[in-house]
Amino acid sequence: MNRKTLVLPAVIGLLAPVLAACGGTDGGGDGGDAIVVGTTDRFTASKDAPAPLDPAYAYDVGTWNVLRQTVQTLMVQPRGEGAPVPEAAEKCGFTDAGNERYACTLRDGLKFANGDPVTAADVKYSIDRARAIKADSGVFALLSTVDTVETQGEREVIFHLKTADATFPYKLSTPVAGIVDPDDYQKDKLREGFEVNGSGPYTFSAEADGDELVKAVFTKNPNYKGSLEVNNDKVQMVSFEDADAMGEALEKGDIDVMTRTMSPEQISTLTHSADDAIDLVDMSGLEIRYLAFNTEAPAVKSRAVRQAMAQIINRGELISKVYGSAAEPLYSLVPASVTGHSNSFFNKYGEPSVAKAKALLAKGGITTPVKLTLHYTTDHYGSATKKEFELLRKQLNASGLFDVTIKGTPWSTFRPAEQKGEYEVYGMGWFPDFPDADNFIAPFLDKDNFLGSPYANGEIRNVLIPQSRREADRLSASDSLTDIQDIVADDVPVLPLWQGKQYLAARDDITGTAYALNSSSTLQLWELGRGVSG
Repeated sequence: MNRKTLVLPAVIGLLAPVLAACGGTDGGGDGGDAIVVGTTDRFTASKDAPAPLDPAYAYDVGTWNVLRQTVQTLMVQPRGEGAPVPEAAEKCGFTDAGNERYACTLRDGLKFANGDPVTAADVKYSIDRARAIKADSGVFALLSTVDTVETQGEREVIFHLKTADATFPYKLSTPVAGIVDPDDYQKDKLREGFEVNGSGPYTFSAEADGDELVKAVFTKNPNYKGSLEVNNDKVQMVSFEDADAMGEALEKGDIDVMTRTMSPEQISTLTHSADDAIDLVDMSGLEIRYLAFNTEAPAVKSRAVRQAMAQIINRGELISKVYGSAAEPLYSLVPASVTGHSNSFFNKYGEPSVAKAKALLAKGGITTPVKLTLHYTTDHYGSATKKEFELLRKQLNASGLFDVTIKGTPWSTFRPAEQKGEYEVYGMGWFPDFPDADNFIAPFLDKDNFLGSPYANGEIRNVLIPQSRREADRLSASDSLTDIQDIVADDVPVLPLWQGKQYLAARDDITGTAYALNSSSTLQLWELGRGVSG
C-alpha cells in the first residue's frame, strides 16, 4: 500500500444532489457513521435500459458492484484470489466425474431482508427467470450450460448441465445467479427503476435525479446469514460527473473512499506525493480494453482491414502517452496473469509495421485510405478514453492507409447503439465476471455473446470452448485456449489493446482497503471499516 496525499485540479461538474447527500450527518467527512464511497459509474434507467439493477439484466461492473452487496449468490469469490467458496450455500460441488451435475445445500435459516425464508425453490425461480427473460444485455449466456434446475426439499438444489463446465462454480458467484424474491421480481418481466432487495449483507435504497441514480445507501442487513463478515453498519455510494470532481471531494473529506475510475494524472500524483493524509492502494487487476468490430459493416468486413489495424497500432506508445504505469500492453483477450494466456497477436504481427499493413491491404484488394469511424464512450471508462482514441486515430492516419475519425458518446446512448450494430469499430472494456480464461473468451465469441457480434467461428464455439470447459485443471485446458486465441489473432473480430491495474484511494482512517477490491474488480464494501486517523 502506498500512503500519499491527494493534490488534484479544481472540481468540475459535481452533481448537486450528491453535494447535498455528502454534507449531512451521515457523511463520512462530518463524523457520521456511514462510510462514503465515490465512483464515476453512472446508473441510468432509460428507455433502452429501464431495469439497470435487475440481476437478469445488469451486466457491467458498476451495476454488479451494487448487486453484489445486496443480492446473495450460492457461491462467492473469496478475498484476493482463489476458487469460489459457499455463500448462501452451506456446501456445493460436482457429484459426478464428468462435471455435469452440480449440487448445493442452502444454509439453514436463510432469510430475505424482509424476513421471508429463502428456499431452494427461490434459487430455481431466480435461475430459470434469468434464462427465460434472455435480456438483450447478454448476461443470461453465463447460464447457457444449464439444462434443468431441480429442487429436493427446502434446501437442496441440483443443476443438471447440458455439457461439462468446470467453470460453473464461478458462474454461480455472479449476480445473474443471485437469489431474488418471487414476490418482488416477476417471472417474465424485468424490474424497472432502481429498487433492489435480496438476502445479501446489505439492504439498499436509492436517491435518483430524474432517470439517474446519484446516491446509493447500503445498510447492514440484520437478517443476513452467509460467509461474509460485515465491518460497517452503513455505506453510501455517490456518483460523480468525472474523476476530478471525485478527487476534490476526497481531498475535502466529503467522501472517504475513491474508486473507479481514477484518472492517470490522479494516480501519478498520489504515487509521487509524500504525505499520509490519503492512502493509495494499488493491486493487480484483470481489466482489459479492446477494439470491437461489427464484422458485417462494409468498412471492416474484410479481414485484411482488421489485420492491417492490428499491424499498425502501437500499444507501447498508447500506454506511455496515455496510461503510464497504470496499464501494460495486451496481445490477447486473456490477460497475461491468467492461466491459458498466449501472446497470440504479438506472435502473429510482431512490432508495428506500416509496410506489413500495406501488404495485407494490397493482398486483400483493399483501396486505401480506408475510411472509418472509431466510437468510444465519454463517461464509462474515465477521462483518458478520449486521449486514447485521439492517439489511435493519429497512429492509423499517420500510416497513410486509413482515414479515421473518432466520435464519443455517453454510455447510456453508446451501449444500446453498439448492441444494435450501429458502430463499425468501437472501444470497450471488460472487467471479468470471474478470474478464468473462459470468461475472457466466451462472452465475446460464443453464441449469445454480450457484444451481439455477428462474428461466428464454428471451431471455437462447437469444439474448443466445450473442450476447454471439460478440464477441471485449468492448466490442462491451455491447448484449447491457445488455439482460440490464435484464431482470434488471425480473424481479428476484436483487437486487444491493454490490461490495467486497479486503484483505490481512501482517507487514512478507513480500514480494510486492501480487500475492498478483488482481482475481478468486485467492490467488497463489507471489508471497509473506520479506524483512527493519523
